[in-house]
Amino acid sequence: MSDTAPKQRPQYRNVSLPQILSYRMPLAAKSSILHRVSGALLFLCLPLVLLPLFSLSVSSPESFETLRSYVDNPVCKLILLVLIWGYLHHFCAGIRYLTLDLHLGNDKESAKKSAGLVFGVSLALTVVFGLKLFGVW
Repeated sequence: MSDTAPKQRPQYRNVSLPQILSYRMPLAAKSSILHRVSGALLFLCLPLVLLPLFSLSVSSPESFETLRSYVDNPVCKLILLVLIWGYLHHFCAGIRYLTLDLHLGNDKESAKKSAGLVFGVSLALTVVFGLKLFGVW
């Protein structure tokens, strides 16, 4: 037997929601969480929002004009903007995960840069499509 004292074992306690929200997560973790959130958003909105809108847009010219009158509503535009962000973030983060699966950029610094790139590209594209959606050009 050795004379060294045993190490203190870590204690895991129940974590409350305010404690979770105060954690400082790395950028890659935030990207991962938002990838899951955007995927769930798109999956849940597919039968409820996206398919009915697509069906309405291709049925007839009159139904397309009805859809255009719905989209003129600012609340509808905000909903579409959130869905556009969800798609663009999910797409960009998916490409990031495909490169990680190829063992490219697995080190800490590269993962941080690629997560930042996902946020930058997806938000920039969302701004571009949002400006088009709100009729700036």
